[in-house]
Amino acid sequence: MIVCSCNVLSDQDVRSAVKAERTCSIRQVYGCLGCSAQCGRCARTIRRIIDEALGSARPASSNPDSSAVDLLEY
Repeated sequence: MIVCSCNVLSDQDVRSAVKAERTCSIRQVYGCLGCSAQCGRCARTIRRIIDEALGSARPASSNPDSSAVDLLEY
């Protein structure tokens, strides 16, 4: 499934980057995949995939756009 339309990244691309590099941030995933953040709409989905891949159920943030902040600061 495509999770980032801007960079045409699939959920498998994200999982592979997390597994290979043990990345834990959206910024690191993009760096690992050789691209950069664009619009930020994929931030929550990428964050969820990272959490699932690392097996760390991060508590939900009170700010639903907090993941997007990490992505947009790239």
